[in-house]
Amino acid sequence: MPIRNLIENDPMSHPDEPDKADQPDVFRSAMSGVRLQRPPQHVAVQRRLPSTQPTQGQLDDLAVLAEMLDGPDPETFESGDTLTYRAPGIQDSVWKRLRRGGYLRQAELDLHGLNRDQAKLAIVGFLARCADRDHRCVRIIHGKGNGSPNSGPVLKRLLDGWLRKRRDVLAFASARPEDGGTGAVYVLLRRAD
Repeated sequence: MPIRNLIENDPMSHPDEPDKADQPDVFRSAMSGVRLQRPPQHVAVQRRLPSTQPTQGQLDDLAVLAEMLDGPDPETFESGDTLTYRAPGIQDSVWKRLRRGGYLRQAELDLHGLNRDQAKLAIVGFLARCADRDHRCVRIIHGKGNGSPNSGPVLKRLLDGWLRKRRDVLAFASARPEDGGTGAVYVLLRRAD
């Protein structure tokens, strides 16, 4: 079939449609009755005068007040009762997770009732067993020293020094209140070689 016949028989073409020459008339008839509206010659614009108060200063004061009301972040706040140690190279995310008690504790040692020599032997044996079993995070309960003389908690102070000297200890931090608080520490251990 020739192309001319295809165009003439095209179902999309309508013989009733106005020619393109008639389209301006169709537009004019559709727009009949519409009037052009002119904008007013003078429009009064009401402007607000800028405040004489320093806005940024007020925002800063509010931010400081909100921070004071929230209180210190317990993850960054340390009191004299907490034990913390972090070996060089420990990532911030690992450190924060340890302090929050976010690691599964795979073993636990309770030093209550032990003297300093017994406690040191117990810690050495405990950490050796943890290395054999490839434990990564453990809890050591040292107590708060309530039965100690006026010099304060003896085992707690000794444990701090002992753990800092060990090559297999990457970090330690006082436990969360529900895990013993300042009477216990979470200890992160190096992976056994």
